[in-house]
Amino acid sequence: MLLCAVYLLTWPTPIKPVSWAAPKAPGYQGPHAVNDKLAQLNLLDMQGEEGPEHIVMGPDGKLYTTVASGKILQMNPDGSAQQAFANTGGRVLGFDFDAQGNLIAADAFKGLLSINPKGEVKVLTDKVNNDPIRYADAVVVAKSGKMYFSDASTRFSPKEWGGTFEASILDILEQSATGRVLEFDPHTQTTRILAQGLSFANGVALNQAETSLFVNETGKYKVWKIALTAQNLELGDDKVPAGAEVLFDNLPGYPDNLMRGLDGKIWLGFAKPRNPTIDAFADKPWLRSLTLRLPRALWPIPKAYGHVMAFDENGKVLKDMQDPSGSYPESTGVTETKDRLYIQSLHAHGLGWLKK
Repeated sequence: MLLCAVYLLTWPTPIKPVSWAAPKAPGYQGPHAVNDKLAQLNLLDMQGEEGPEHIVMGPDGKLYTTVASGKILQMNPDGSAQQAFANTGGRVLGFDFDAQGNLIAADAFKGLLSINPKGEVKVLTDKVNNDPIRYADAVVVAKSGKMYFSDASTRFSPKEWGGTFEASILDILEQSATGRVLEFDPHTQTTRILAQGLSFANGVALNQAETSLFVNETGKYKVWKIALTAQNLELGDDKVPAGAEVLFDNLPGYPDNLMRGLDGKIWLGFAKPRNPTIDAFADKPWLRSLTLRLPRALWPIPKAYGHVMAFDENGKVLKDMQDPSGSYPESTGVTETKDRLYIQSLHAHGLGWLKK
């Protein structure tokens, strides 16, 4: 018994937890009132692949999605003629297409990549100011050709910490807020920091004027709006400098991907709902260290709960769709076409979709 107590109190853990003040969870009410609009998804078979984390309709009219094996799959919108377009050997979490038809990928293991129409992979950047990009997460390409992407954590890289999900748990439990937003300019081949100080910097989307970037701060339930002219902005709970604003604060779940939809909509997915135990531990760093000494089955990982929403550029919620049963794991985002909504997921074994 004594040895067990000594272990729980003293065994080293990889995190150095930081105290923070978690806001009281709002629950599912108002624009996020409980509903079942995301229930009973149709599923496209992915032939044994797992985790359609990001989905984009390509310039060739084909549907592209990333999966856990490192492949990027290409298929018709109905899921037919499915094939591997490329394999990065890492884990692509977000991608977009540039004006030349190259697929620009944020690979959590390898950095920012360009994949040409033949499926050939090239690294665009894996460092900023000689510091490695450890967790490239989401990317969007502007009309200017510049690429804006998130580096979710500079503390925990998926390559070194057991994968993307494991590294994200460590980063959010630690709350050292080392995530950042980067710009890569293909014309000058330079990478710079727009903003830093984010607790797991995640999904990104441009405003229609392409003057600002929407960014999810997953670990603190926020969505930021950051000017593209920003330079090394320091963000935080008490730091909202000129060039940045908080568009959504205290969301009911962990915001993940951002995708531009139709008619001015921006879609946001929630990987998980809030967990009262995690929020209660916010100002108790030692309890978070103790948590990692427990068997993984006892970690306070939030339950499965399907949830996506759409909002406009002023922060008005336009749509909210939920599946309280959580039958489709981690509804991390939405890709909207004129006749379908495709639902992204980190671990699903099929590609979910709904007819509009």
